[in-house]
Amino acid sequence: MNSSMIEDRVFHALADPSRRAIFQSLTCGESAVKDLTARFNISQPAISQHLGTLKGAGLVKCRREGRCAYYCVEPRGMKPLIDWIAHYRAFWTEHIDRLEQLLGKLDD
Repeated sequence: MNSSMIEDRVFHALADPSRRAIFQSLTCGESAVKDLTARFNISQPAISQHLGTLKGAGLVKCRREGRCAYYCVEPRGMKPLIDWIAHYRAFWTEHIDRLEQLLGKLDD
């Protein structure tokens, strides 16, 4: 899978407010699906679908213990997003510097 497709999956996964809330909750530590269902006003099947999307994007990982599934954040999953932000941060920093120079010339 190329980097563009991976970025698309990460952005798609985090585009949904419920998935962002679930992801943020998991940044505090591992949680069982039943605990996430109790924490959010979302059905268990919907929580499982959201977790599947987050897992498919590489943002969370799952471990099974008996009949329970436990999810936690996969830190490496954020790398495509961090790389994307770093690229555009450099881009915009350079362009803002040029804009400030131009505005400075116009003020003179």
